[in-house]
Amino acid sequence: MKIDKIEINKIDNEGKVKAYVSFVINDCFAVHDARIIEGNNGLFVAMPSRKTTNGFKDVCHPITTDFRKEIDRLIIDEYNK
Repeated sequence: MKIDKIEINKIDNEGKVKAYVSFVINDCFAVHDARIIEGNNGLFVAMPSRKTTNGFKDVCHPITTDFRKEIDRLIIDEYNK
């Protein structure tokens, strides 16, 4: 899988959300409104989600742990530039 066209919009606030992110997978699938969040173990990428009666549910998300790690690595690296 190839992740490219990463667009990061940093937020200047004191909350846990540090930025909103859009990115493209394999030049054919766009993901908008992912978030970079400061968690207990550092930064991570939260996929777009919607509120349900039981909390929040991801609208789209990686299926494998390896692809999840790759998304996090590439996006966090870009955020830190």
